[in-house]
Amino acid sequence: MKLAYFAWVRERIGLAEEEVALPEGVETVGDLLGWLKGRGEGYGAALEAPEIIRVAIDHEHVDHSEPLAGAKEVAIFPPMTGG
Repeated sequence: MKLAYFAWVRERIGLAEEEVALPEGVETVGDLLGWLKGRGEGYGAALEAPEIIRVAIDHEHVDHSEPLAGAKEVAIFPPMTGG
């Protein structure tokens, strides 16, 4: 699965994107964020408050309860502000 990181999430992790094989038990967006948070210091810093992180699966915004099955790309980014 391709993971794409944006804005300060990308800066803290140190990657714009990566390909990962999900471990057993990672089935939802929330599971993915929890797994990523434990992958190292940069991931932990980027995902220290997972409840504010926004996620899109295959270019469609989703909730953290959304299943990952069949997803080709997951985009992870901070909350958006605008005006």
